[in-house]
Amino acid sequence: MPTKRLNWIPLMTAALALAAFAVHSEELHFTAKLSGTAQLPEPTNSKATGELNLTVPDGGKKISYTLTVTDLQNATTAELHLGSPTINGPVIFKLFPAHGATAKKGAFSGVLAEGTITAADMLGPMAGSPLSDLIDELRAGNAYLNIHTNDGMDPPESGPGDYRKGEIRGQITMK
Repeated sequence: MPTKRLNWIPLMTAALALAAFAVHSEELHFTAKLSGTAQLPEPTNSKATGELNLTVPDGGKKISYTLTVTDLQNATTAELHLGSPTINGPVIFKLFPAHGATAKKGAFSGVLAEGTITAADMLGPMAGSPLSDLIDELRAGNAYLNIHTNDGMDPPESGPGDYRKGEIRGQITMK
């Protein structure tokens, strides 16, 4: 009888190892819903909305992102910032324009930006940091996305889609 019990030990060890690997290798997903009401220091009356989806594949060597917007006017930049929901923080990654994209003049709905973030891409206080530091900030809810717009006319913030300080914003949370 003792021989049969010993046969279970390797099987149990293998099962525990696989369970630990499955937990460690799980993808992480984050999202942000963007609106003018979340903009700081004062909300905007923008009708534009947006959604940012972030995926951290197994291993955490990159973060894939897709930024979709609806009814956005004159998009100039979309930037990932460090900061809580109540403060404006420093830029740590520029999602748009990137990879040859240029500002969007006029109304736009659809995918504004998509790509990947690696440690080498990070800016400001995150420059030179491992990507795991950014992932920790995302888990802590300490990052947001802000989209700026500009109609190209003076004075600033004078026409449709002209929010140089930021039009829509969304805090990033874990799905």
